[in-house]
Order: sequence, then C-alpha cells, then structure tokens
Amino acid sequence: MVVFAAIVLVILAILRFLPKAEPLRVSGHARVIDGDSLVVQGTEVRLQGIDAPEAEQQCERAGRNWPCGREASQALEAQLRGRTINCSGNERDVHDRLLATCKVDGLDLNRWLVEQGWAVSFHAFPVQERSARAARRGIWAGQFMRPRDWRELHR
Repeated sequence: MVVFAAIVLVILAILRFLPKAEPLRVSGHARVIDGDSLVVQGTEVRLQGIDAPEAEQQCERAGRNWPCGREASQALEAQLRGRTINCSGNERDVHDRLLATCKVDGLDLNRWLVEQGWAVSFHAFPVQERSARAARRGIWAGQFMRPRDWRELHR
C-alpha cells in the first residue's frame, strides 16, 4: 500500500510539470443549435460554464407558457448577426463537443447570455446571474425549470 501511494505521488508530481495542451481555437460564422450550443467551422461547441434552456423548453410567465428555449436561441443568433465568432477551449464534453468560451467583437458570449438572463451559471458567473435574477431579465421574468432538470425529465 505504501509503494502504491508513493507511485501515485510520483505520477502526480510528473503530471504537474508537463505542459498543458494548447487550447483548441475555432473561428468563423456560427450556426446556433440552441442557447448554449453552436457549430463553428464544422466543430460543435458548447458554451462553457453556462446552461441555457433547451430549444423545445417552455417556461411560465404571467401564468402562461412561453418558448423560453427558442427565445434564448434567438437572443444568441441576434448577438451573432452573421459576425465572426472566436471560440477557445481545451476540453470536450460527453457528447464530444468542444467546451469553450466564445467571443464576438471582444464580447464574451458566455457571460453575456447569463447577464441577459438567457442562461444560468455553472459557478462561472454568479454575480451576473444574481443581477439578471434581480432585474427579472430573460428566463428570470417568470418561472422555469433549470435546463439540466428539464433534460432529465424529457429524456
């Protein structure tokens, strides 16, 4: 057991000094899949640190259902307006999508979607989420199921 622990410590020490992989960068015009997923130059990208409603997801506002997932997608499309997007990431998710931060003209789209209330934060943008919630922007204007929970329910 002591030998095993020593081997693990040596491996961890070696890994600490290995160079980190260069981030994968993709740029070009994007096709929006939903509020937090898009395709850039043939690469499927998932915006890291956020979770937007699914395209088919409905939310409730003033006692009525409304297509919050479709509106989140439309907000992202409007922000892109055919401009060049620059994405950078170094991980892939379970669906082999590049987990990335994407920018258009210097605007961090991941942050912007949370600020505008079209996505919730995965611990990446808590201040922006609190601000959107307090101002009742986007999905915070009514009631909604967290996208992660909605996906589980609709599998």
